[in-house]
Amino acid sequence: MSEQKVIIVGAGLAGSLLSIYLAKRGIEVEVYEARPDMRSTEMSAGRSINLALSDRGIKALNEVGMDEYMLREAIPMYGRLVHDVEGNTKMLPYSGREGEFINSVSRGGLNLALINEADNYRESRFYFERRCIDFDCRSGEVLIRNERTGEEHEVFGSTVIATDGAGSAVRRAMMNGGVPRFNYSQDFLEHGYKELSIPPGVDGTFQMEKNALHIWARRSFMMIALPNFDGSYTCTLFLAHKGENSFESIDSGAYPSARPNGKEGSSSAALIRFFEDHFADSIPLIGNLEHEYFTNPTGDLGTVKCFPWYAGDKALLLGDSAHAVVPFYGQGMNASFEDCRIFDELIDRHGTDWGLVFEEYSEVRKENTDAIADMAVENFYEMRDAVADPVFQRKRELETRLEQEHPDYFSKYSLVTFREDVPYSEAMRRGNAQDRLLMEICAREPETAAIDTEQVLAEIKALAI
Repeated sequence: MSEQKVIIVGAGLAGSLLSIYLAKRGIEVEVYEARPDMRSTEMSAGRSINLALSDRGIKALNEVGMDEYMLREAIPMYGRLVHDVEGNTKMLPYSGREGEFINSVSRGGLNLALINEADNYRESRFYFERRCIDFDCRSGEVLIRNERTGEEHEVFGSTVIATDGAGSAVRRAMMNGGVPRFNYSQDFLEHGYKELSIPPGVDGTFQMEKNALHIWARRSFMMIALPNFDGSYTCTLFLAHKGENSFESIDSGAYPSARPNGKEGSSSAALIRFFEDHFADSIPLIGNLEHEYFTNPTGDLGTVKCFPWYAGDKALLLGDSAHAVVPFYGQGMNASFEDCRIFDELIDRHGTDWGLVFEEYSEVRKENTDAIADMAVENFYEMRDAVADPVFQRKRELETRLEQEHPDYFSKYSLVTFREDVPYSEAMRRGNAQDRLLMEICAREPETAAIDTEQVLAEIKALAI
């Protein structure tokens, strides 16, 4: 065993995977997690949003021998299945190439599998119900509180890696004087989210298309559904917090269609009316709409950016603690897993010279995590507003044709999702230029079959990208 001991704060997806990477190198790891051990407690309702595992995340899992295991527990999704207000559906494939799809995985199931794998290494130890409440950026000491007893104690290692999410206590210590000139921003969308579910049909059958991400896009709001192994779907309703079509209008009973004789109706009546107006085809499928809606919490959606990510050689921010993103590109987990893989590659290069590893890691990752954060917000508006737009649908059809007929063409979505060798920043730059051109072409041409893909590809190659 190495003389090094790394303290990881947070046993979520990134922290659990990172503990495996380090333990495989013979580095002693102690992981401190505020929540109870998920292996002995149930996940709280409304907080188990499924995740889309794609190539960047798969490559990171492959490095620790976990990719095949997790893909056996995943459901392939080959495209977005768009539901219009009348209940008609249209499939928009993610790619025109064979073998390119994303995978619906359970957040809890994946986290559990990673913790169990980490437990196979004697170098890795987990401590649950141990909350980090402070960090000393100079000494490297972590102040831990036992959530069951209230007792506090300090832990110390060769260095600390914070994977404790968007509300990171280690980042807070860096902000509050621990690191000079620490920059931080937090931007919330006006929208929040609420989780709902569609139960399995008879004998565990799927009540909708199994191999798709379902989306009900309604311009200013939307709902999505991802399949689960047991035949159910995890649905997420994305609504503005305030306004006409909002959580506020439903919860207050003020949704317009729920007002009999000009008076506000009940919140239950407002909810049913809202779904009848906008998601009518989902009502027979959702198990207990009123119970789930009014029981499950409403979450916020925000982006966190900060820098620098490290305090000398004492601590590093990794994953959401450094760069929390909204979930609309399906890359939050994949980006954090890519963090772990690149961090491990830098240990190959520099050993456990933590100061040097942290500095180079931050330089390599910052512009790319900023890029995926920006693309995730852009994709929210695309999913909400554009997927039902005929010009956008023609663009997706044209992109599919291009990928089928020209293997060297990759759409922006494919660059982000299926090309783990292309940095996010390059995918954004190339993808945005391509998107502008293709939207212009599809706005002019009402039939994609009439478009010459050879000519389009020549125009793309002529772009200054």
